[in-house]
Amino acid sequence: MTTTPRSRNLRRYDRKTALIPVVVRAAGNKIQAGVRLDTADLSEGGLFLRSDLLFEVGEDLALEIPLGGGKTTTASGRVAWVTRGTGKKATAGMGIEFARLSAHDRRALAESLRALAKTGIDK
Repeated sequence: MTTTPRSRNLRRYDRKTALIPVVVRAAGNKIQAGVRLDTADLSEGGLFLRSDLLFEVGEDLALEIPLGGGKTTTASGRVAWVTRGTGKKATAGMGIEFARLSAHDRRALAESLRALAKTGIDK
């Protein structure tokens, strides 16, 4: 039996619903351009990217995440799970776990998440 994030919550960080355009590249890809995908939610531990374009589970990604106020954080992530969006309410996309996020970028992300919570924009 396969366990998915929906059937058992193993997250260390609280998620905030957020629509943020993230630039995604396959790690090691020499092409400068990336693909812009929108988040459905975000935490200090990772994010969910809504997309019909799915990378493979385990694939390493480079992420550029805008935090507002002209700030952008960069992170390395790994595809933890994918969903093809079957069913009435299911959204196609990928759960991405941050593999590397500098202490500075983690603090900036945490600040941005706190600001989302205060303004209620994440709802």
